[in-house]
Amino acid sequence: MKKILFSLELISTLFCTTAIAADFDRLEVEKRLAKADKTHLADLKRKDLTDIDLSNLNFTQADLWGSDLRRSNFNHSNLSGLNLDLSVLSKVNFSYADLSNTSIFGVHVGSANLSNANLSGSRFIGVMDKANLSNANLSHAVWGADMKNQSMGLMRASLNNANLSGADLSYANFDRATMRYANFSNAKLHNTVLFGVDLSGADFSNADLSNADLTGTNLEETNFSGANLDGTRFAGVKDKSKLKGLNTSINLDKALID
Repeated sequence: MKKILFSLELISTLFCTTAIAADFDRLEVEKRLAKADKTHLADLKRKDLTDIDLSNLNFTQADLWGSDLRRSNFNHSNLSGLNLDLSVLSKVNFSYADLSNTSIFGVHVGSANLSNANLSGSRFIGVMDKANLSNANLSHAVWGADMKNQSMGLMRASLNNANLSGADLSYANFDRATMRYANFSNAKLHNTVLFGVDLSGADFSNADLSNADLTGTNLEETNFSGANLDGTRFAGVKDKSKLKGLNTSINLDKALID
């Protein structure tokens, strides 16, 4: 697993280090965005846009593929529907940004701030360890493993130690992701697919897991205190004693445990 995650990070780094560093400032970005339209996108592809305040801007008619966006501020910006594949996004600020229906593949988004961001319908494969996704909207997101592209091994989403407290993950797919010690407290996971996910040490306290699918997951030391387990599927659980907090969970009698 470590080898695969390293490969994802290496891909992102190589694409950015080979790019021509433009070092645009906010004013230059604004000029390019102002001139852009649907047929003539603002060319920000594979550009160095690190450490820039790009908040409250509309990037829906821009090309940001493969760009280096580390530590930049996109607070309240609109990036809906963009292809951000192979971009470098570590420590970026996407708080309150619109990232709905975006594609983010093969990237490193570690320690990024995506609190209150709209990621509904997005597609993500990469590393998002220690990211802040508190109160974010991930409904209908497709962050499951890419089973069609396995030349480098299993390509999956990694959200170890991520903060998803209060987030909406309803109807999202995290098939075979790794989410060790992630914080899902007070999150909404109605009909969420968590098939084969590593959830060891995760915290689901007071979360809504109604009709969620946790088949084949690693639930060692996972906390379900106060969680709503109405219709939650736990197929493959051999030892319920490893599931912490079941005695205080809600609708445990309606959970599907075998």
